[in-house]
Amino acid sequence: MDIPISSRDFRCLQLACVALGLVAGSIIIGVSVSKAAAAVGGTFIGAAGLGLLILAYPFLKARFNLDHILPAIGSLRIHPHPGPDHGEGRSSANGNKEGARSSLSTVSRTLEKLKPGGRGAGEG
Repeated sequence: MDIPISSRDFRCLQLACVALGLVAGSIIIGVSVSKAAAAVGGTFIGAAGLGLLILAYPFLKARFNLDHILPAIGSLRIHPHPGPDHGEGRSSANGNKEGARSSLSTVSRTLEKLKPGGRGAGEG
């Protein structure tokens, strides 16, 4: 059973749900004694905030022309630049790399020894 509803009525229904969520969450938090009940009230307020964002998104998109902003945000990449050479800090970074390589080769050798028929299978 499909009942036709106008866009204006739909928006009013959305706004009423958001308002009900905010009021219910505020009342639950206001009268709660335990932290668990306050968390439930916070969930109501969070859901109402999400509903408000969904309700306002088409207006914000039209007002601020988000089609040009959002692709630019999606293509942001972080490209770290190495800092200035401080001597000791630089050598410790290289030391860490060497330590990682050393431990990786140790693990590789151990795995080779554990394999049946591996290099170190005949050893001790």
